[in-house]
Amino acid sequence: MRQLFNIACKSRQKLIYFEKVIAAISLLALLVLSLSQVILRNFFELGFSEIDVIARHLVLFVTFMGAALISEGNRHIKIDCVTSVIRDSLKSRIKAPMLFISSVISFIFFWYALQFWLDENQYASTNELLALYMALILPLGFFILGLHFLLLAISHQEEIHN
Repeated sequence: MRQLFNIACKSRQKLIYFEKVIAAISLLALLVLSLSQVILRNFFELGFSEIDVIARHLVLFVTFMGAALISEGNRHIKIDCVTSVIRDSLKSRIKAPMLFISSVISFIFFWYALQFWLDENQYASTNELLALYMALILPLGFFILGLHFLLLAISHQEEIHN
């Protein structure tokens, strides 16, 4: 069991590093592309529609990576009113099952996002390929969130037993 905990912790650290890199690159690219599009349109009366497509998808990259990083630190928005009225000892006991349920739900979203992407891939025209491949962030983002919740559940369960 201890070995599983160590693997989960190392995996979480690598995943966090990956997410930070992707989020930083995506945010930087979003800023550069948006600024260049504004300059091109205002000063040269020129613009590229592909930049708008890329920018829309980069927002999703930043959002998904940010959501995963926030959930890792347990700083996400909590909309449940039950946790405010239950004891701390009970909160600690239900945290791992709740994380596991969140993981299952995220993996279900991943499955349906992947099915949606595969359907889009089947009917996409050649001029939509950029948007199609950028839209892979939807299944990838849900998979990363599900993986985060699963690793957090494993880590939390081991912390309870120690």
